[in-house]
Amino acid sequence: MPPASLSTAPDQARTPADVATELAQRLAASAVARDQAGGHAAQEREWIRASGLLTLSIPTQYGGQGADWFTVYQTVRILARADSALAHVYAFHHLQLASIRLFGNPQQQRDLLAMTVQQSLFWGNALNPLDRRTTASADGNGGYLLDGVKSFSSGSVGSDWLMISAWDAITQSALIGVVPTRQPGIEVQADWDAFGQRQTDSGNVHFNRVPLTAAQVLQAPAHQPSVQATLRAQLAQMILVNLYLGIGEGAFEAARRYTLEETRPWMASGVERAIDDPLVQHRYGQLWLCLRPAAVLADHAARELDRLFQQGPQVTAQQRGELAIAVAEAKCLAHTAGLEVSSQMFELTGARSTSAKLGFDRYWRNVRVHTLHDPIDYKLKDLGRYALDGKVPDPSPYS
Repeated sequence: MPPASLSTAPDQARTPADVATELAQRLAASAVARDQAGGHAAQEREWIRASGLLTLSIPTQYGGQGADWFTVYQTVRILARADSALAHVYAFHHLQLASIRLFGNPQQQRDLLAMTVQQSLFWGNALNPLDRRTTASADGNGGYLLDGVKSFSSGSVGSDWLMISAWDAITQSALIGVVPTRQPGIEVQADWDAFGQRQTDSGNVHFNRVPLTAAQVLQAPAHQPSVQATLRAQLAQMILVNLYLGIGEGAFEAARRYTLEETRPWMASGVERAIDDPLVQHRYGQLWLCLRPAAVLADHAARELDRLFQQGPQVTAQQRGELAIAVAEAKCLAHTAGLEVSSQMFELTGARSTSAKLGFDRYWRNVRVHTLHDPIDYKLKDLGRYALDGKVPDPSPYS
């Protein structure tokens, strides 16, 4: 597919899912080789930018496409079937745009979101809430100076702007802000070396006396976030849900295709084709039943998230808590589905399917690394407590 076939704005005759499917097919052609090489997928990220999908979640009044979150997550899942690392980078771009809408004042939203559309910006993340090594010192003019390092900064390499958090020692609380990535004092390190999700650009970002103006502060230290603002955690968790589910679906399709075309029947099966083996059919049925409930709950949670997001400041703590339960349900099933399908696929495809040239191992490596983002046991705890006494989870960056 020549680069000219992708424009900065999707054809109105095509849906976002159509655009994502076309992009996924293009990414799939080099996914195995790039996974094995690791590093920064600069060209492929430009394909994402050129697809027009970076403006998908931006409201139309700022020049974006105004898609709902259900649609955004569908595109994330489609991309994750082919390349979960770049699906992660793409999804986290939209998480930062959502953060502008949740934390920013009207002027900041208008300026930053319109600028994103006009300049076709790609956003990265340096808002790891557990890493307090980046500090903010007041400069006396309503702004701050940033110093320190942030880890797990997904999408930071090659980004245009960063969403950041920094710890204020005086108030013993964090601020949230935005900074251009390419400015003096910011060093983005391409040092992500996990065995999966190898092209998520999730290395360390170093800050050395970086100015953060008052206009770039979205949430000041000691500010108590609104119930609406705490929806960010659920937006982030839903990204993980759809990444895990997309990986599982991609692994299932790769295994199905290989079983149809390559797998030889076991000698004791008494059949001529592997797909006619009742035991193979049984196992595929089990894997299908891992994926289907996860997809149903993921779609349900996305629609609930849309409903609450549209309520804006009117959303209540109880509604937010019930959404967290719906997201946790989807997260737990997607977590299990991704791991089970990506592991068991080899028992159905046979020894030859472990050839490095096929790269089937990337599905398990990617989902194994990403499912460690936050402990699944705490999601199960929240679900169990809700089932026992109806108590919803307390808001946190992960629940």
